[in-house]
Amino acid sequence: MADDDDRVLALASAWQSQGRELALATVVSCWGSAPRPVGSHLVIDSNGDFVGSVSGGCVEGAVVRQAVDVIRDRRPRILEFGVSDADDWQVGLACGGAIRVHLSPMAGMAALFARLSAIRADGGSAALGEDLTSGRRILVPADGTGAGGDLPLPAEILARVRDMMSQGLSGEIAAGTTPIFVRSYTPAWSMIIVGAVHITQILAPMARLAGFEVTVIDPRRAFATDSRFPDVTLTADWPDTVMAEMPPGPQTAVIAVTHDPKIDDPALGAALRSPAFYVGALGSSRTHAHRRDRLRADGFSETDLARIAGPIGLDLGGRLPAEIAVSILAEVIATRHGRPRVPR
Repeated sequence: MADDDDRVLALASAWQSQGRELALATVVSCWGSAPRPVGSHLVIDSNGDFVGSVSGGCVEGAVVRQAVDVIRDRRPRILEFGVSDADDWQVGLACGGAIRVHLSPMAGMAALFARLSAIRADGGSAALGEDLTSGRRILVPADGTGAGGDLPLPAEILARVRDMMSQGLSGEIAAGTTPIFVRSYTPAWSMIIVGAVHITQILAPMARLAGFEVTVIDPRRAFATDSRFPDVTLTADWPDTVMAEMPPGPQTAVIAVTHDPKIDDPALGAALRSPAFYVGALGSSRTHAHRRDRLRADGFSETDLARIAGPIGLDLGGRLPAEIAVSILAEVIATRHGRPRVPR
């Protein structure tokens, strides 16, 4: 599954199968330094037990109290939270941001959420649309198997929902005068690191902590050993072969760090032929210029070559392996969130 909210919804589906009455809280908009992104979930049962988070702990207590009422009266509501009141620090965002949370009952939706959990467990994508006024919902799987739920939408709005899902976007849209919140559930952010080198031993666990599913590729079997790389997917095949079998998607970062053109160049070629959101290669400016020449000779355009972050990483001034790993991960995260790359 892609993220913690998948785990939350899977547990909610299990709770529903036990006959527990539930409410679903979802962050539908946020401003400033909000601690949790749009789409974050909190599931609450009628006893006040809950799983997930909409604020990292700032306002969960207030949401849980309101959820018990929502379960009882079966009526959705919007909750708004801003900067915390000095006299009531338990209800507010001390970070200075603001969020809107939609809270609605999950009654009658057991089959829908079970299907969503099954799609996510199989690595599939789906979008969940919810009428913010009525609480009615529609599930739109990416595989085209058909929508489910009790919220009918016209074809043009369904097309917008599918377009948002294809981009991994979540947010509010309008179906006429009806506000619809769309939550996209897409594959996990992933990172393919080509080169089982010392920097990778530091970068791989850091990337996992940052929420990436990590694959390390190195055809040099002396480097690609389980003892050096525990807890990540490791393969000793050639990178272009691996990426032909598991093509990088729009949520994949590809990083080449072997310094060996025989290994790095095929990996970069495969990455440039994919929609990978980040492509980077270790090496000096001179090394990168030679790399560009080789790839240009292989038929890649200047637009293609401009996608390669090289020298790789944000310029933090560090030179130690751990410092380089930090700079690489920082640039990947910045790119993931739409920050423009600063050429070095």
